[in-house]
Amino acid sequence: MIRAILGLAGALAALFPDRAVDAFEAVALEGTDAETKPWVGSAVRAEGVLAVAAGLLGGRAYAWLANVTGVFGLVVFAVPRAYRAFAARLLYEEPDEVRWADRSTPLLRAVGAAYVLAALREFRRRRRRRGGDATGDERGDDPVETVDA
Repeated sequence: MIRAILGLAGALAALFPDRAVDAFEAVALEGTDAETKPWVGSAVRAEGVLAVAAGLLGGRAYAWLANVTGVFGLVVFAVPRAYRAFAARLLYEEPDEVRWADRSTPLLRAVGAAYVLAALREFRRRRRRRGGDATGDERGDDPVETVDA
């Protein structure tokens, strides 16, 4: 299910990067005229393509993306104000013009927590699979029946 959500979010970001940025700004920022740097739309599109590819490919690509997402989520959850300062400098031409909404701190913490929980869930699923204690249904595969002759 998480892979499907990741794939859908990635597809939307890849197809509509400017709208994805606008949606983020509408939720996280106060009415601001701060302009994003010229490469931000391309970066959002590339991130979306990466998410779709990892979601479709699964395996190591998906595991790597889940781990990176979990680490990112932990940073955003633990230090949302530092993340806001970094994001403003990274993404905007005039970072001092960026005005974060009061709701941005709890929102960022919620998103960070969701990322961490999703990454931990995927990590646990991978460990169960490697340990051999997962059934086919838990892995999302069809269980293989064996017949003794």
